[in-house]
Amino acid sequence: MNHLLFRVRYKTKYRIAKLFFPLFLSFLFLSSCNKKKKELKVSNVTTEFVESRSNIIFIMADDLGWGDVGFNGNKTIKTPNLDQMAQNGLQLNRFYASSPVCSPTRGSCLTGRHPYRYGVYFAMQGHAKPEEVLIPEVLKEHGYATGHFGKWHLGTLTKEDQNRWGGWAADPKGNFSPPWKNGYDTCFVTESKVPTWNPMVAPKGSKKPLEGEPFGNDYWIGPEQKATTNLDGDDSRVIMDRVLPFIENAVNNDKPFFSAVWFHTPHAPVVAGPEYRAMYSDYSEGEQHYYGCITAMDEQIGRLRNKLKELGVDKNTMIWFCSDNGPEGRELKGTTRGLAGPFRGRKRDLLEGGVRVPAVLVWPEKIKNHAKTDIPMVTSDYFPTVMDMLGIHKDTFENPVDGISLLPIINGEQTTRNMPIGFKSKKQRAWMTEEYKIYSNDKGETFSLYHLPTDLHEDQDLAAKYPEKIAVMKTALEAWEASCEASDQGGDYK
Repeated sequence: MNHLLFRVRYKTKYRIAKLFFPLFLSFLFLSSCNKKKKELKVSNVTTEFVESRSNIIFIMADDLGWGDVGFNGNKTIKTPNLDQMAQNGLQLNRFYASSPVCSPTRGSCLTGRHPYRYGVYFAMQGHAKPEEVLIPEVLKEHGYATGHFGKWHLGTLTKEDQNRWGGWAADPKGNFSPPWKNGYDTCFVTESKVPTWNPMVAPKGSKKPLEGEPFGNDYWIGPEQKATTNLDGDDSRVIMDRVLPFIENAVNNDKPFFSAVWFHTPHAPVVAGPEYRAMYSDYSEGEQHYYGCITAMDEQIGRLRNKLKELGVDKNTMIWFCSDNGPEGRELKGTTRGLAGPFRGRKRDLLEGGVRVPAVLVWPEKIKNHAKTDIPMVTSDYFPTVMDMLGIHKDTFENPVDGISLLPIINGEQTTRNMPIGFKSKKQRAWMTEEYKIYSNDKGETFSLYHLPTDLHEDQDLAAKYPEKIAVMKTALEAWEASCEASDQGGDYK
């Protein structure tokens, strides 16, 4: 049978026209839009229709260190629900954020592509471009209810009227790209950070804005629509109060659902409520706030899992949990208390402590017993994994995708990663295989080489000992960088 070549547009205004054949499912998404949309070239389409579609939840903490959770050995911070997830599911010991800062990592989760391919180079710089294909767009076309809750951080939500930082402050109109333009039916989102307690109010000690004034980063529920009620107290609870009705509504309407739950915790301003501070009364005020807000977030994750069980959809729901990057700050003081575990580096570093993050997957239908894996994984793997679950395989897409499907690993069919992971952030570069990692902090002029299984802290530079390995890995990194640059120049959209 001759294979078909389709140009597929996922940014659509119309329903999918689906044609089912005995041996294959071919699909064509039609687009009608004033702005040029990306056309993905699809070939060798031999997918099967999946009758039982799993629900999908992406949970993300903000600036949570690898060592800030009980399942990674923390003895102080109480995270019983995350620890229970690890006991029930697959603990991901070598899970990486694609970037050492937030916005780029978030983009990689939804596109499967490194953020340097589409201009999200750093926090609050760039936005989700209309030409990019995002997970919620694909899932929406496959009949999923789609909802995003908490932090968005992939573009502005309004063209004015917000307290902004970074590149978005200079060009809010040019970076306008809210969730409702990126495949989401429902949202309850902020552009960026808010206090983790009383999120709409500047906390104690705030200078800009002044303490007690509106913080200036509102929750938005749609075009020019701000949330105005139920905004006091713990921010993680405020978020979850919107997540649960969304899920319940989808279940009541017999629809599978995709929900991104991106907590602000424990990003600054770090504030915990009195009951959570009281749990850590033997610690300093700053520690009480940091530890307490994490425990409050953990409590809401438990609440989510209980709701899934109540609705009878827990077994057919995959829940991914991770952080967007390593912990904030160069020293532990005040409310800056995050731990990177045994790793060197922190947020903004491409050393392990800046990108290796706490992570776990729960999916009772597929993962029956507790297990751990040391196979390297990255946030860019989400997209191809979800596509694989739908029967749309990564090699279907001719445009570059930087992740791999993790389904073969989850199913026990694969025990190693078959694709290196590339990193780039400002002057830093890194290229990582199963065992080795090269790292540069001078735009690739010089490199260190580390054997990660035996050198977690990246102390022993093997570059002089293995120059041939450096050369091979550097060549691969440079080829990947060139591919990213070609994508960033619009080569994938032609």
